[in-house]
Amino acid sequence: MIPLTMMGNVEQFVDIMPKRIVLRGIAGDPIKATLKIIPKDKYPFTIKKAKAANTKNISFTLEKTKRSEKTEYVLTVKNLKKSKGRYADTINIKTDSKIRPEIKIYVIGNILDRPKNEKQ
Repeated sequence: MIPLTMMGNVEQFVDIMPKRIVLRGIAGDPIKATLKIIPKDKYPFTIKKAKAANTKNISFTLEKTKRSEKTEYVLTVKNLKKSKGRYADTINIKTDSKIRPEIKIYVIGNILDRPKNEKQ
């Protein structure tokens, strides 16, 4: 076996802020979070389609916006789970880019019981 070392610069293709969606809150309350997808100027792309791996616990919308002549996408994810529990899901985003035809957004849900001394 011959050891191999590679060196080089890694360029970022897209800014995703935050890196994942975390939905945390009390069961029965509205819980949602947003995430921005901003293509880098050097690697422009458009989003063609988005689909959740499992739509049982989440719903989402994806909006294309312009900010300072740059295209941004805003992903808004809402919790659908009505009872206490945890879940994980993935939203697969298809792009027209040959460099990265798919972007995966990870969704983590942590739904808590309402404290006994708190009214709805």
